[in-house]
Amino acid sequence: MNVSPYIKIARPSHWLKNVFVMPGFLLALYFEPSILTPKTVVLTLFALVSVCLVASSNYVLNELLDAERDRHHPDKQSRPLVTGEAQRSVAYALWAVLTVIGLATGYAVDARVGHAALLLWIMAAFYNVPPVRMKDQPYVDVLCESVNNPIRMAIGWFATGLSAAPPLSVLVAYWMFGAFLMAAKRLAEYRHIITECNPADYRSSFRYYTEERLIESIMFYAALFAMMSGIFITRYRIELVLATPVVAFAMAYYMHVGFKPNSPVQHPEELVHHPKLMLVVAVAFSICTALLFVDLPAFGDLFQPWILPHH
Repeated sequence: MNVSPYIKIARPSHWLKNVFVMPGFLLALYFEPSILTPKTVVLTLFALVSVCLVASSNYVLNELLDAERDRHHPDKQSRPLVTGEAQRSVAYALWAVLTVIGLATGYAVDARVGHAALLLWIMAAFYNVPPVRMKDQPYVDVLCESVNNPIRMAIGWFATGLSAAPPLSVLVAYWMFGAFLMAAKRLAEYRHIITECNPADYRSSFRYYTEERLIESIMFYAALFAMMSGIFITRYRIELVLATPVVAFAMAYYMHVGFKPNSPVQHPEELVHHPKLMLVVAVAFSICTALLFVDLPAFGDLFQPWILPHH
């Protein structure tokens, strides 16, 4: 049996997106520096493996349930389950095996990591499986898919063994950042597909979405991300204010790339081949990481009330 079509539908090339687990680890390290041990690093890597396997099981399920609609997509019509290169029965077996191994790995790290990995799997079922199938509902599709962001962050956090949960403000900010990315992906898909076919034949939510509505939703998610990030910054780490212009530029540049014809934003896993965007993202991430751990007391004093002399 040729295994390459089954590797393809498991999408290991998409595992790069699970890097969103790592900010959870870094955030836990900021709140409790003593957790940085070889054991914690190894457990976090196993948690990352768990997320990758569960994500692959979700990708297999997605392709199984979407094969008929993918026939109407100018690019996805060549997927193995559409062309017949992969058998559905074998794909379902692959889905089950990836699910079991992925969840077992998560529970082996920590019960809360396992619970979060299970939630990642459940959200994929809500997203893909009828009659719920949230991916067919406008706005709900983006919010359901992007909630995987804070789940990934929680997995990175809980892998360290911390008993507390991450601050709600940063979880919501991370969710809205994911929604911003996902809505930009929807916009890029819509702009590409509308030139090739009827968008609604591929994705039911495109019966409602228009370019204008998608751009409005992107602005909403970006604004809410900024507000919730501001709550976290003012409450826990004022130094991160210095990173906000770089993060804002990275988001603006991401939108710039999203408006390109047949934009790579449609396929986030391929953005690694866009060096300028990767450089901008790397710089923004590096600055945020540095400011999370480097204290600048004099900078924090600028945000205290000023005592003016009496005349």
